[in-house]
Amino acid sequence: MEILNNQALAAAPWAGGLYPGAGAAKISTSMSATLQKGSGSALGARYEVLIRVSQAISAHHDPRELFRILKDELRRVVTSDYVSFFLYDDMPKSICPRTLSLLDRPEVPVPSEITPEENAIWWVYHHQQPLLIPFVDQEIRFPRSMECVRKQGIQSVCALPLKTVHRTLGCLVCGSRYPDAYSEEEVCFLSLVADQVALAIDDALNFEALQVTHRELQSERDRLKLLLDLNNTVVSNLELRELLRAVSASVRQVMKCDSTGVALLESGTNQLRIYALDFPEGKGIVQEESLAPVEGTYAAGVLRTGEAVVFDGEALAQLHVSNSVAFEGIQSLCLLPLISRSRVLGVLGLGRLQEEPFSEVDVGFLKQVASQIAIAIENALAYGQIADLKDKLAQEKLYLEDEIRSELNFEEIVGASSALRHALSQVETVAPTDSTVLLLGETGTGKELVARAIHYHSRRRDRAFVKLNCAAIPTGLLESELFGHERGAFTGAVSQKIGRFELADQGTLFLDEVGDIPLELQPKLLRALQEREFERLGNTKTKKVDVRLVAATNRDLQKMVADNLFRSDLYYRLNVFPIRIPPLRERPEDIPMLVRHFTQKYARRLEKRIESIPARAMNRLRQWHWPGNVRELENVIERAVILTAGSVLNVPVSELSDGSSRVSATAGSSSERDQILRVLKETAGRVGGPNGAAARLGLKRTTLISRMKKLGITPAQVS
Repeated sequence: MEILNNQALAAAPWAGGLYPGAGAAKISTSMSATLQKGSGSALGARYEVLIRVSQAISAHHDPRELFRILKDELRRVVTSDYVSFFLYDDMPKSICPRTLSLLDRPEVPVPSEITPEENAIWWVYHHQQPLLIPFVDQEIRFPRSMECVRKQGIQSVCALPLKTVHRTLGCLVCGSRYPDAYSEEEVCFLSLVADQVALAIDDALNFEALQVTHRELQSERDRLKLLLDLNNTVVSNLELRELLRAVSASVRQVMKCDSTGVALLESGTNQLRIYALDFPEGKGIVQEESLAPVEGTYAAGVLRTGEAVVFDGEALAQLHVSNSVAFEGIQSLCLLPLISRSRVLGVLGLGRLQEEPFSEVDVGFLKQVASQIAIAIENALAYGQIADLKDKLAQEKLYLEDEIRSELNFEEIVGASSALRHALSQVETVAPTDSTVLLLGETGTGKELVARAIHYHSRRRDRAFVKLNCAAIPTGLLESELFGHERGAFTGAVSQKIGRFELADQGTLFLDEVGDIPLELQPKLLRALQEREFERLGNTKTKKVDVRLVAATNRDLQKMVADNLFRSDLYYRLNVFPIRIPPLRERPEDIPMLVRHFTQKYARRLEKRIESIPARAMNRLRQWHWPGNVRELENVIERAVILTAGSVLNVPVSELSDGSSRVSATAGSSSERDQILRVLKETAGRVGGPNGAAARLGLKRTTLISRMKKLGITPAQVS
């Protein structure tokens, strides 16, 4: 039904034309005669019409459908070429009736300057009486209004008030192309019809108001339920992406939108990433995981000011920003900031394909929704960080427990030889720094012990010491061990794994047997060391780490570089501060001390009391070349403690036979002779002094001279 303003009301065909007068009760001779002839049948027909009107009233709540039925029924018993219903608003001075015209032809336009006081409908509203204009041509007070009525071909008019005991609703207007067409009986009958229609309209308006109220209450219930569901979701679901997807779908349905999405600011950047998007009718131009700079988007102002913004179709067309929203066909857009703890996390966006604007009530409610979503995001992010830290701490705990079980610390480096003291002095020098250290030495010399000593004497001592033996991990899994992987990154990756680099963040990473790292993995290791960043397998997100690296190898990396088996740039990056760990044969004076240390260690573990070590066994142990170095010596002593039944250590000296000793000694002497010759050549035959061969070998000058004599080395061989 059309809503008219005051001017439209004043311009109605009956403006100023309905008023009571002496002729109102008169009936033309021809019409009276016709009605008198058929008065009995007409009366019955009229009451039948009243019955059908009552039935229509009970069956229809839509005023338009009811008016259509009334028009058809009235034409059966009343001479009417025009039937119209005017419904008033509650304010008399601003009558804006809803009107339904049942003319079979277009109405003639009327002057817009006709005032409400010139309108007969206005008179009906104030007096609440039927008005009859038997002769439109005789109306002289409102000539302009009557001229419009005449142009419609109407010669007589009857207007009746529509009212109930509760309120005034409007009026029923009938018009005929015959003059003096309405008798007193017809006016009375139309009054009865008007009373029935008033009841019907009142019921219809009440029903309509109830429907509106019901819709409003339903909408309010849906919105309150959404807030409750959001609150429950915040508590029960802490997985960020699943959380935002569920929230977006719920908000879209409740707000009757076509699209809902959540975009969050990427940490450390000025970019937005779409974490969740619910857009069933979308064209796919805007997608989840899309990343775009903040500048040049509709969200820029929202993020800058922290205030919600609503755009209609015209505003969207005028803004010179990204066209993705326009390409998707969005005609109405609402963006709200997601604010938590005074910082903007991102944006909640809602869009409609039809140009149906978001009201102030909608925006007010959505601010509550955005506040809940922001809390949910903050909780999910915090949960993710806590989960990562928990996993990391769990892994660190395993490493720390392993260290505790191993009882390894700086004090466990046993020995007082000059060769060992020289290596330890280098450890004391480099440990407080964050420089990369390369430990060189044979297998079993205690490179891991030295690496731990470096860690425990550094500023990172309170963080994790993480180790990885590169030779013990299959080539295909070494990258995953170093850098971690995401679930599904490769066959068998059933869960997310944190790599050793990530575990060692703020701590120390010890890579043993670094010479066994395959060539194809070396560039990524080099980048992690130089740039302090890496990516997990199956993830493109870069992670920053702060790791101090200690590497160890028993291989000749320089020769491997020359043979193209090791990258030169990685070698130079590792070889910042090399420390050579002397083999046990170069520090035989440490053997008695080590024997006693290992004896007490395993005696305590096996709950034995061993008070002495035979001198013959000790001499044999000192004479052995120990190709396996300290590790071999420890294994021999552990076996000896197991074999010991009394208080005297039972060393299996038969395993250190003279033949074996001679062979080993010969091999050891040859190796030692070559090493001394090499160092002497590097020092141009100089034995003593701070830069002499003895200092480089970690020996006393007299000890080196004695060994040179024993090995048959003369100055002539050096030159």
